[in-house]
Amino acid sequence: MSTRSTPAPTSETWRPGVKDPLRFLAAYPDGVLDQVRQMVAANRLGEHLAKKYPARHTVQTDRALYDFTAELKQEFLRTAPPIHKVAFDAKIDVVHRALGLHTAISRVQGGKLKAKKEIRVASLFKEAPPEFLRMIVVHELAHLKESDHNKAFYRLCEYMEPAYHQLEFDTRLFLAWRELEPAQG
Repeated sequence: MSTRSTPAPTSETWRPGVKDPLRFLAAYPDGVLDQVRQMVAANRLGEHLAKKYPARHTVQTDRALYDFTAELKQEFLRTAPPIHKVAFDAKIDVVHRALGLHTAISRVQGGKLKAKKEIRVASLFKEAPPEFLRMIVVHELAHLKESDHNKAFYRLCEYMEPAYHQLEFDTRLFLAWRELEPAQG
């Protein structure tokens, strides 16, 4: 074993691999990544998240998720198109950078083309803190008004959830921790 140390990768040199749990944080600056790496090395990431987000939500069924989403939509986006379906989806894979999906399914009914809006949330969020579920739902609801991830989109997310950016970051920490946990446990 060599005593020579290798410098820690920086975001300029570091490109996460497909299996790298820190791939969820690849867009963050070096200083932030260094702090996360220190927590991971000290096996404190799970403790940090549990202390900050001790509760788990009770939204466990597709019906409860629909009601949860409909309440947020009614509060913040009354004039947005109606949502026809909201469901947890075990097929959504965070490896492919999706935590939730919004879709518009078009069908011909009679002589008219009807579009039905659907929101799907990755099933792993059944086991997440309520703040993370809310962040995902807010993100997908914002797509009803703004299709692109632009300034207007993120302003809308912050309108519905003022702590949106912090929750997005912490959700990414949560995803990394979930993958690291078996290896550290």
